[in-house]
Amino acid sequence: MARIMLVDDEPEIRYITRRMLERAGHSVVEAGDGEECLRKLKEEEVDIILLDVMMPGIKGWEVCRRIKADERTRRIPVVMFTVRTSESDVEESKKSGADAHINKPFDMKELLEVIERVLGDR
Repeated sequence: MARIMLVDDEPEIRYITRRMLERAGHSVVEAGDGEECLRKLKEEEVDIILLDVMMPGIKGWEVCRRIKADERTRRIPVVMFTVRTSESDVEESKKSGADAHINKPFDMKELLEVIERVLGDR
């Protein structure tokens, strides 16, 4: 199964999502904000990143741009994982280089399907 980096500033969202992903057989690395995500990517190898948009400090879209601009991390798929659900928000996710966009609250089955699809596209 996949090694997933879960980036969200809300500890309860990380806890619930991590538990669901682990039950599905995935391993999870957590980060509480964009800076921690970028720092951990220097040390951790992950297969995919679930990235919240609205976080303190660096917003998720900018984190995604930085991930995709870095030669070492650009091939890691990024799924924006957010309450930002308007068409312009989805478009901003695409512009940032994200591979997919999932709305919160989310359906776990849908989240797992998106992860599988995005990983299969690599």
